[in-house]
Amino acid sequence: MGARFPLTAALLLTFALAGWSVHAQTVQTAAPSTVPAAPQAATPDLPRVRLVATGGTISNKTGGRLTAEELVGLMPSVGRYARPEFEQFSNLASSQLTLDQWVALSRRINQLFKEDPGVAGIVVTSGTDTLEELAYFLDLTIRSAKPVVVVGSMRNPSTLGYEGAANLLEGFRVAAEPSARGRGVMVVLNDEINAAREVTKTDALRLNTFQTRGYGILGVVDSDRVMFYRNVEKKHTADSEFDINAIASLPRVDVILTYQGATGDLIKAAVDQGAKGIIIAGAGAGATSGTQGEGIAYALEKGVFVATTTRTGSGRIAARQRPANALPPPAGQRTRSDRAIAGEDLAPVKARLLLMLALTKTQDGAEVQRMFIEY
Repeated sequence: MGARFPLTAALLLTFALAGWSVHAQTVQTAAPSTVPAAPQAATPDLPRVRLVATGGTISNKTGGRLTAEELVGLMPSVGRYARPEFEQFSNLASSQLTLDQWVALSRRINQLFKEDPGVAGIVVTSGTDTLEELAYFLDLTIRSAKPVVVVGSMRNPSTLGYEGAANLLEGFRVAAEPSARGRGVMVVLNDEINAAREVTKTDALRLNTFQTRGYGILGVVDSDRVMFYRNVEKKHTADSEFDINAIASLPRVDVILTYQGATGDLIKAAVDQGAKGIIIAGAGAGATSGTQGEGIAYALEKGVFVATTTRTGSGRIAARQRPANALPPPAGQRTRSDRAIAGEDLAPVKARLLLMLALTKTQDGAEVQRMFIEY
């Protein structure tokens, strides 16, 4: 037993250096009957970072929801890294936010960057259930190279072990970090930085739920600094062609799962109800089952785009290769097969968002496929 004591002491020292003293204060100040402590005064020359709060578990305490101001108050040491600002966009569970609200949120963030060139970055709070979808939508529609960081928490403020304040502080640190520019929208939880395009929620309850399978994290947030290991090669944010200000509403795109003996009538029903696009979450490398082929043929015949992805969580559905010497047919003569899109390595829920945005710009299947390759 005596031999273990130095190791225990070393672990405690490591936790202290990594900011767990702040985490402990968070649990105390987040009690429903208390008011969060005011953040430490920030040095005037530190970067300004704005919190745009939308709600989610990170705010959902017993008896009510923490406001954007109260969330900032949970970070007493934020003044060491940034000058915090805040605004309340909404205060809802992530599943209650509508697509129209996502459009409005993207417009608001673009407005902030345009009208306030001095702001260094923006942190967005979100519920974790749809966090990866919101992050990728912002990745496609925010037209700035400045950092946008989406954070959340798996435990609520009334729960012992609430990690929301630690995630929020790390989000502010990443948004204030100069080397975070140009990396697209990032997701920061559990000391890790992931790319919005690639990250996915992998567990219903565990704190390390957000992971990038196959490609790995972008970086980490440690006690001494923010550390990046790689970039995102796909187009995003400042290089995106999608102008959210020109979009009145997003077209309906539905996701259909493949399973043994799946029927095509669900695809037909989605088409008949007005879907402009269908995402097939196929088995393995995009295989369908049952009568889904009939449903896909029906959708293509009706002018609906069908993008094939994989339900496995990783892997790529490659686009059909046109012979090198073959010219594409004129737009008016393209067949229904031109509306069949390969979803590349996008998760089904993210392919849905890209197809929605693509269909606001074009009905040309070749152009839609190009977007899936480039984004």
